[in-house]
Amino acid sequence: MGPVDNFRLWGFPALGEVAHYRAGGNPLWFGYLELKEMQSTPSDAGEQQLHPWYVAHTRPRCEKKLVAWCGRAEHASELPTYVSVRKYRGKEATFHKPLFPGYVFLRLSIQGKREVMQSDYVANLLVPPDQVEFEAQLAGILQALETMEDVWLVPNIGVGTRVLIQRGPLAGLEAWVEDRHGPATALLRLDFIGQAAAVNVSVEDLELV
Repeated sequence: MGPVDNFRLWGFPALGEVAHYRAGGNPLWFGYLELKEMQSTPSDAGEQQLHPWYVAHTRPRCEKKLVAWCGRAEHASELPTYVSVRKYRGKEATFHKPLFPGYVFLRLSIQGKREVMQSDYVANLLVPPDQVEFEAQLAGILQALETMEDVWLVPNIGVGTRVLIQRGPLAGLEAWVEDRHGPATALLRLDFIGQAAAVNVSVEDLELV
């Protein structure tokens, strides 16, 4: 299990955070993270793939609001999320949390860019200069969310060894590694926002690049 930040229950439940409660039973370990598939808005896939990627730096606690707004405006958006299960007053509460707080990833036309900037949820809209690299890195992180049990946010990418994952559901992906006692921790980078997702990968499954 990777490191878990100290979740502040700012949406519990009055401020709009979706929570599900279950009384009784055998509660999960406090702070246990269970992955949830990414939240995305529907779009015409063929048309949207022609548009460039943008990184929306949202206003505080506006990631999900921006995704919902994009859905209504028919703009493609990606918000990778995980599920945090917490115990609160004898009950279990499940919170869907953005993996990268403050960021939503969008595919936009020129007109769509103007519309997003006029919304109430975006502080800044950035364009990754290397679209191919950005899409490949984001795809790797989304693949990890779909296939790995433990993925968590690494706020700052440290200096490590670049490796190729040889086996398992992430085989073929390149990553940067932080050494640990026992399994290594592979950092799946999203360079444009200076962050990474981390997964546990055995050192036997890594090859130097």
